[in-house]
Amino acid sequence: MSVPPAGTAGFDFTGRAVLVTGASRGIGQGIAVAFARAGARLWMLAEDAGIEAAAKALGAGALRCDIRDPEAVSAALAPLGRIDVLVNNAGIERPTWLGDPGAATVAARILETNVMGTEHVTRAALPKMPEGGRILLTSSIWGKTAVPGFSAYAASKHAMIGLMRSWARELGPRGITVNAVCPGWIGTEAALASLAEIARVEDRPEEEVMAGLMAAQAIPGLMLPGDIAGLYLFLASDAAACISGQAICIDRGETLA
Repeated sequence: MSVPPAGTAGFDFTGRAVLVTGASRGIGQGIAVAFARAGARLWMLAEDAGIEAAAKALGAGALRCDIRDPEAVSAALAPLGRIDVLVNNAGIERPTWLGDPGAATVAARILETNVMGTEHVTRAALPKMPEGGRILLTSSIWGKTAVPGFSAYAASKHAMIGLMRSWARELGPRGITVNAVCPGWIGTEAALASLAEIARVEDRPEEEVMAGLMAAQAIPGLMLPGDIAGLYLFLASDAAACISGQAICIDRGETLA
């Protein structure tokens, strides 16, 4: 018997249509797995070719486009009917040191993808959302704090919280809730690449940097995508109908409210 991801047992999304962006791997794939196991009618969107196999494995529909292009987003979402839950998870995490002359191009792409891409997807999905719909954004603990060398990424995650707060006010009269999830350190390819970059700049072994990060948490250990999926299911459920405009950290107590 398969074991559901941590914190996902008891949720039932049968008959509800869910769209998860950035779902070919990492956090997005973990979220998609959780919704699929909860019975959702699932659509998975990503820019890379891996989305086809990832969606097929879950019996989900695959959508492929660059979310920086609003026309491509509209075309990708056009065949979809009702969307009950939108999870804006797609994003890029890269270092953008001010002393690196090539980082400006990377920074622009990060901001275009993480901020404007989220805007484009939400605009295209909103006409398909009924009263009582749910919009979730994947921000980051770096959307509330920051570290050196990742200014564009941190700025984008701060901006996503700003979008969330404004949309919560705008869409509240329609009963649509809007919230952001702010994950801490998770064992994804992107996060581990960031850890390696921090270790390189600080001239320390990656193991030492990782140990320091884990020591900053109230609960030790590196999370996996499935460990945070339950928060997305909860915020998308009827139990969270009165929660909107919130940026909720899930980081094993690294940031304390």
